[in-house]
Amino acid sequence: MPFQHTLYRIDQGLIRLSQTTLEKEAVLEDHIAQAISILDERWMLIGRQVHTDHGKFIDLLAVDEAGTLVIIELKKNMTPREVVAQTLDYAAWVETLEPERIADIWRAYVDRWKNGLGAQSLDEAFQQRFNTALSEVELNGAHRMVIVAARLDDSTERIVSYLADRGIPLNAVFFEVFTDGTQRFLSRVWFNDPMEGLDPVANPPKETGPWNGEFYVSFGDGDGRLWEEARKYGFISGGGGRWYSKTLGQLKPEDRVWVNVPRKGYVGVGIVEEPVVKVDAFEAVLPDGRCVPISHPDAEILAPGMFKHQEDEDLAEYLVRVKWLKTVPLSQAVRELGFFGNQNTVCQPTAAKWAHTVERLKQVWGI
Repeated sequence: MPFQHTLYRIDQGLIRLSQTTLEKEAVLEDHIAQAISILDERWMLIGRQVHTDHGKFIDLLAVDEAGTLVIIELKKNMTPREVVAQTLDYAAWVETLEPERIADIWRAYVDRWKNGLGAQSLDEAFQQRFNTALSEVELNGAHRMVIVAARLDDSTERIVSYLADRGIPLNAVFFEVFTDGTQRFLSRVWFNDPMEGLDPVANPPKETGPWNGEFYVSFGDGDGRLWEEARKYGFISGGGGRWYSKTLGQLKPEDRVWVNVPRKGYVGVGIVEEPVVKVDAFEAVLPDGRCVPISHPDAEILAPGMFKHQEDEDLAEYLVRVKWLKTVPLSQAVRELGFFGNQNTVCQPTAAKWAHTVERLKQVWGI
């Protein structure tokens, strides 16, 4: 039968607090969104009202320090059968999400609900929250589900128990509201102990194959670097921390790179000409043939952050010279469903969709 929770005040004798209800169950979403810790202190909220590819909206989406995604769905006015079925349907969609899509969900969340958070990236937020680089965990390698309700009924309890007994990490939590004069208190009770709960569902391994020898590059167009200047002077770059710049060291002369601007699409392909160097050691070839430091006024670099940390070995921008085979402006970036995406500045993908991406770009650009 459903849990019942009673609170007593004991500092002035034994006084039972009056039980009431929230004005509307949706208020719970606001409370949880403001402080995800009331569910679990080990989680970080990354999405709210997340639009799925099936026209539905996941109430809340969180991530833990292992990269596991947590689907949080409020019962609201649905029956137990409806909310459980919907939560399972959301999980089937979530397990297909690639890191780039998850980063898009984060960006939509901070833009709409957090006033941009100073344009903080998912990588930066994850590092700040868990003191771990996102590149060191398997993002969305697994997922779990949580149903939130003002109350649980017998039917919900039976369904959750049945699935949990069969290894499906679906948990439920309900809240009760109590009053003491003008003060209001919110209590929380988990159906299953989350600290001793089931292991999250491991997502099916992505189809992989041998690396095709082509390198993927993520180029963040913004204050630190501009794609139009990378086209003009022949370079790719990364900076703002070792996590962003260190993978550039994988590149050697004659390597071929395909460049993707997150949330825009693929913008170029080229051949590496020189190993990575710090920004203060990179020379730009001007239209008149002169070679000058890229910081030289004649280079007319407009990205304000390019030279911001050039004296700092860790935070500085690092550049790799590239001979472009094909580039397009951001307005003509190529982005299609099924394209490969990754948060690392440089990587050697083995996913099946990487081979598809390269072959498709060859067709589009006539490479």
